[in-house]
Amino acid sequence: MAALRDPQSGCPWDLEQDFRSIAPYTIEEAYEVADAIDREDLADLRHELGDLLLQIVFHAQMASEAGAFDFEAVAAAIVDKMIRRHPHVFGDAVVGNAAAQTAAWEAHKARERAAGGATSVMAGISLGLPALLRAQKLGKRAARVGFDWPDSEGPRAKIAEELVEVATAEQRGAPGEIQEEIGDLLFAVVNLARKLDVNPEEALRQANRKFATRFAAVEAAVDERGGDWSAFSLAQLDELWEAAKSVAD
Repeated sequence: MAALRDPQSGCPWDLEQDFRSIAPYTIEEAYEVADAIDREDLADLRHELGDLLLQIVFHAQMASEAGAFDFEAVAAAIVDKMIRRHPHVFGDAVVGNAAAQTAAWEAHKARERAAGGATSVMAGISLGLPALLRAQKLGKRAARVGFDWPDSEGPRAKIAEELVEVATAEQRGAPGEIQEEIGDLLFAVVNLARKLDVNPEEALRQANRKFATRFAAVEAAVDERGGDWSAFSLAQLDELWEAAKSVAD
């Protein structure tokens, strides 16, 4: 990477890049790692992890050129953090199980945020996170200070309430209001997922995969019958969809 960024003999494209221009590629590569894991393709996972590592090296090289830090400093920082947050492994602390370790981990993070000057419960939740993941983290942080429903009935009732508000906004024909209410509805669904110990991002990825697989079966059935979608009524397409579901399930 140092050679690619060399001002005299480097690659013109690499030399033009900065942190902002590379950031989208970093996010894309992280998603490709997750996709390889979802597909249980270890050969592709090795490849995608290499691509993700390249992104880290790229950012570290640019930071080194700016005199801020280098790759060794990045590695040293995460080593220090892992030691600090695992006193039951590298020190004398004792934790009984994974749940206790999770609680201790969050407590360590909270102390680190406070030491860094953070005063808000929500400090450190990145605006760059996918919306579902950020909603989940916001809900978790609020719950830690007691701002939460006691069980899943709360968010379930909230979903019903938000559905009514979406319908009301739709009747009024107010696009901005409809968008806002849809956002509230999605946030309530994320809270229900959190209360049921479901990762909403993973649940939606799974639903996306399922839909794509079933739709591909419908598409194949349409192709077998001539490929003209307009020749099928919605009821007929729904029959093909139900058939695809039965095969896939």
